[in-house]
Amino acid sequence: MPAVRDAAETARHRRFGRLPERVRPEDAVEEHPATAPDPARWAYDADEWLVRYCA
Repeated sequence: MPAVRDAAETARHRRFGRLPERVRPEDAVEEHPATAPDPARWAYDADEWLVRYCA
């Protein structure tokens, strides 16, 4: 029985005997826009009514 326990312990130590390599937070985050940019979104000029109606 001790030989089986030693083999299992050796296999476990080979698999879990050291910590995995560190992963930097910069490498763990992927950034991309959630939606495509809409050019019409910023086409409205809030001050345009001043030119049209107050001039």
